Amino acid sequence: MKKIVICGASSGIGREIAKIYAAKGYKVGIMGRREDKLLELARNPLFVIKVCDITAPDAPDKLHELIADMGGIDIYMHSSGIGYKNVALEFAKELATTETNCLGFTQMIATAFDYFAHTGQGQIAAISSIAGTKGLGAAPAYSASKRFQRHYLECLAQLAHIRKLDIKITDIRPGFVDTDLLKGGHYPVLLSADAVAQKIVRSVEKHKRAVVIDWRYAVVVALWRMLPNFLWERLPIR
Repeated sequence: MKKIVICGASSGIGREIAKIYAAKGYKVGIMGRREDKLLELARNPLFVIKVCDITAPDAPDKLHELIADMGGIDIYMHSSGIGYKNVALEFAKELATTETNCLGFTQMIATAFDYFAHTGQGQIAAISSIAGTKGLGAAPAYSASKRFQRHYLECLAQLAHIRKLDIKITDIRPGFVDTDLLKGGHYPVLLSADAVAQKIVRSVEKHKRAVVIDWRYAVVVALWRMLPNFLWERLPIR
């Protein structure tokens, strides 16, 4: 039986991904801050739960504990993150976003990498965002943290080659998804969490290095990349 840990499985995309893998017969370790949401999934015996705040100092220990409870894993999936539209640049929101999406992300991904380095092989998949393509003035910490995540994953892919490790890295970059993160906003193309989860699972199974979800956002990202910075910084993107 294959085994996967999904961090950030209490809601949104992570929760939908967890359901898909359980339906495929995987043993699924689920991590999140909200125990009540994890327990709802844990009615299925294929799920093993671990309550965890990824920004806490003991988060890496919690991941090791969950892996031990499962008897090892084949895939680590990181779906944990927060973000805000923050035109007023409220400091508390910027700091919380950075803490979760950079500090928490780093210690969980690095722990998973170290685990697979010792076992000999594995796959790390992380959900970043198309927001990491260009800086978004309406969400400074969020878009900057997603650029950080993309670069960190790129570095780990290179590090795996340097150390001759069989660790596959998959960077998943969705567009705007209908989750709690985007409540109250208006977006021209809003993807459903279950459809995105299906595409993510297929991409992980194919061991894709990086993927934009879906094709419409792939076009958007391509256009964004073509714009020089002096034009981009003058766009009123909200």
